[in-house]
Amino acid sequence: MAALTDQELQGKTVEFKQLLENGQTLDDILPQAFAVVREASKRVLGMRHFDVQLIGGMVLHQGRISEMKTGEGKTLVATLPVYLNALKGEGVHVITVNDYLATRDSDWMGQLYRFLGLSVGLIVHGLDSDERRRAYNSDITYGTNNEFGFDYLRDNMAVNPAQVVQRNLNFAIVDEVDSILIDEARTPLIISGAADKPTDLYYTMAKIVPKLIKDIDFTVDEKAHTVLLTEEGVAKVEKMLNVGNLYDDTHMELSHHLNQALKAHGLMKRDKDYVVKDGEVVIVDEFTGRLMFGRRYSDGLHQAIEAKEGVKIERESQTLATITFQNYFRMYKKLAGMTGTALTEEDEFRSIYGLDVVVIPTNRAMVRDDMSDVVYKTEGAKYRAVVEDVAKRHAVGQPVLVGTISIEKSEMISSLLKKKGVPHQVLNAKFHDKEAEIIAQAGRINSVTIATNMAGRGTDILLGGNPEILAQNELRKRGLAEEEAEAEYNKLVEHFRGQCVEERNRVVELGGLHIIGTERHESRRIDNQLRGRAGRQGDPGSSQFYISLEDDLMRLFGSDNIAGLMNRLGMEEDMPIEAGIVSKSIETAQKRVENRNFDIRKHVLKYDDVMNKQRELIYEQRRKVLTSENMAENIQETIATVWVARWKSMPPKVFTRKSGIWPACWSMPPSYTCPIMI
Repeated sequence: MAALTDQELQGKTVEFKQLLENGQTLDDILPQAFAVVREASKRVLGMRHFDVQLIGGMVLHQGRISEMKTGEGKTLVATLPVYLNALKGEGVHVITVNDYLATRDSDWMGQLYRFLGLSVGLIVHGLDSDERRRAYNSDITYGTNNEFGFDYLRDNMAVNPAQVVQRNLNFAIVDEVDSILIDEARTPLIISGAADKPTDLYYTMAKIVPKLIKDIDFTVDEKAHTVLLTEEGVAKVEKMLNVGNLYDDTHMELSHHLNQALKAHGLMKRDKDYVVKDGEVVIVDEFTGRLMFGRRYSDGLHQAIEAKEGVKIERESQTLATITFQNYFRMYKKLAGMTGTALTEEDEFRSIYGLDVVVIPTNRAMVRDDMSDVVYKTEGAKYRAVVEDVAKRHAVGQPVLVGTISIEKSEMISSLLKKKGVPHQVLNAKFHDKEAEIIAQAGRINSVTIATNMAGRGTDILLGGNPEILAQNELRKRGLAEEEAEAEYNKLVEHFRGQCVEERNRVVELGGLHIIGTERHESRRIDNQLRGRAGRQGDPGSSQFYISLEDDLMRLFGSDNIAGLMNRLGMEEDMPIEAGIVSKSIETAQKRVENRNFDIRKHVLKYDDVMNKQRELIYEQRRKVLTSENMAENIQETIATVWVARWKSMPPKVFTRKSGIWPACWSMPPSYTCPIMI
C-alpha cells in the first residue's frame, strides 16, 4: 500500500465495496482494508498504527471488548474496524462519554475517513431533526451514549415518518465501554412531560426532617442506601403533621414525600452526589465526577433535594418513554467496546451483553511502580500525610496528580495545599469546561493537579506538557483573528515542542508522573483508571493510595481486621501501616461491593426486560402505522389473532363450528362470521 499514490489509495474504497457486492465478506478483505487505513493514517494524521493496535482493531471487528492501557491509542485503533465495517454502507456508530470527545474524535479521525471517501457525521446536543438525520445517514457517526439513546426514544414517539432520524442499529464501538455499559447501566434514559402535582408538600417535609434526630427518630443504612423512621420518629412526624396514622391508605402521598425528604437529608450529600449551580440542583456522575445536566432523580427525590437546598422546585414529571443503556445497546446487530479497565467486570459483560474481554499487550513495556497502600487510623492523619507527600515532591519538581472521590474532598485538599503554599490546579465537576486543558498539562515540571474521579479520561497526560494545547492557550491570550491565528498556531506548536521535550527529559529523571489516590473507590476499575494516568507508552511513573479507617469503603465494608491489628500494635494516629496484606484486604472489600452492585444491575435488567418486550411490540406496531399506507391487513391480522386466542381458551363443548353456540362474554351476534372459521 505504501507504494500507491494518494489517488490509488483512495480508489481502494470503491474496489473494496465492489468486492463486498460480489460476495466477499468483511473478514476476506480485512488485511487489505487495515493496511489501507494504516497507510492513509500515516499520510493524513502523521500516525502509523503499531502492530498491537492492529490486534486491537481485529478484536473490535469481531464484536468483542479490547482492553488497552491508557495512552495506547484507542482513538486511532477504532479507525481500523470503523473503516472496514463502514464499507457495507449500513452505518457505524462510534459512541463516547461526552460531547468534547465526540467532537474531537470526529474532527480528528474524520480527516482520515474523508480522505478515503467516507462521510462522517456528529450527534451532539442542540441539533435539529434534519441535522441529526444527515449525521445518521453518514457512513460513520460519532456521538454520545445519551444522544443515541434519546434519539431512539424520540423516533418511537414520532407522529410522521419525516421526524424519524435513526437508521437500523448496525454496528457500534463504545469508547470507555465500562463507563457506559456498567457504570451507567442502572440509570435509565427517560423522556418526560410535565405532571400537574403541587410542590407545597416538598417544602413542608423539608422543614420537618431537620427537626428529626438521627439514630433516635430515623436510622441510615449507608450500605443498603436506605433511611427508615423509628417508632419515635413516626410518632413525632404524626404530631407535627397532625395526622392519626401516617401509614393509613389516605396518607400514602404524605409518607412517600417524607421518605424522599429523609433520603435527601440523610443520604444525598452536596458536592458529592450533586452540586447547586445557578440556582439548580445538578447531579454529579459518581463514576466520572462530571455534571449531568438535564438528568433528574426520579420519584420526587430531585424535588426533595431542591426543597432541602432552598432552590426553586421544578414541577414533577411523568415518564413518556424510557429505556436503559443495557437494552438499547443490545439492539445493535454487532457491538464492540474499548477501555483501559474491563477485565475485572468480564463476567458482567459476558452475561448481559455476550461480550468477552481481550487484553491487548502494550506497545512498550509498562514500568510504572505501583506501591502498596498506606493506611492511617483517622482521615485527618491521612490528609496531613498526603499534603506532606505532595509538598515534598513539588519541591523537587516532580509532577503530581491527586485523585479524590468527591468534589468536597478535592476542595478540602486544595485548601490544605494553599495553607502549605503549594500552587495547584483543581479539576472537578465545578470546573468541567477546562477539563481537557488542565489534564493535558498535568505532566509538566512542578505541576500539582487535583482531579475528582479522574475526570478528563480520553485526554493523554504527556510528560513535559502538550505543545498543541500550550499553543492554543497562547493564541487565546493574544486574541488573534482567525486567519492570523492559523499561521501563528503552527509556529507556536514548533516553539513549544522544543520546550516540552526539554521538560520531559527532566520529568523522566525525577521518576515521571506520581499518582496519589486519597481514597479507594467502590470499584477497582476506577482506581485502575487513576493509576493508569501514569506510565503511558513505557513512561516512568509511580502510584500510591492513602487510606484511613474512616473512609466510606473501609467503614462500611472491611476495616474491622485492620483496626484490630492497629489497636493491638498500639499504633499512633499518624503512624501508617504499609503492607501487601492490607491492600489484599481492601481489594476483597471492593470485590464484595462490585458483586453487590452487579446483582443490583441484574435485578434492574430483569424488570427492564419485561418492559422491553412490551416496548419492542408497541414500537414495532407503531412503526407499521407510521410507515404503512394501508393498515387494513395488519388490523385483520390482529383481530384474527385475538379470536384464535379466545377460541383456544374456551371449553371444547361450549363452542363448536356446527353448534353455533356463542359464549355470552363474546357479546357478538350469531350472524357474525369469525375469521378463524373462514
